[in-house]
Amino acid sequence: MTALDRVDHQLLELLRQDGRRSFSEMARTVGMSVAAVKRRVDRLQQDGVISGFTAQVDHARLGWTIEAFAEVRYTGRTSVQDIVRTASALPEVHAVYTIAGELDALVQIRARDLTHLQTVIDRLRGAGAVLGTRTLMVLGSWNRT
Repeated sequence: MTALDRVDHQLLELLRQDGRRSFSEMARTVGMSVAAVKRRVDRLQQDGVISGFTAQVDHARLGWTIEAFAEVRYTGRTSVQDIVRTASALPEVHAVYTIAGELDALVQIRARDLTHLQTVIDRLRGAGAVLGTRTLMVLGSWNRT
């Protein structure tokens, strides 16, 4: 893989802001030809720097108004694969982060309402060798994507 330069980082930022941005628009912004921009984006994809393009979904508009993170502790002999398998089996789980330290996993959950969240947490507690959970509700968020 070749090192990324300033233009590569500009292109990545433009695509982070809008993955459907045209090569023509990006070429005007970075001061290069359309063909040069396309070659760079293709190289970034081939090198695995760009792993795909996705749509950003407003989950609240789909009825998933509650977002929370559950800190989960498992028994000492639970494998990382088992942690991911049991937590990700719940359809309300959107991400599982295995972590080092006192906790074993941070699980991102989306639910319709508080009652639904409680049900999901109860199901998570019953999945695998869970010793305990602590739930953190999201009040607001910001991210770079």
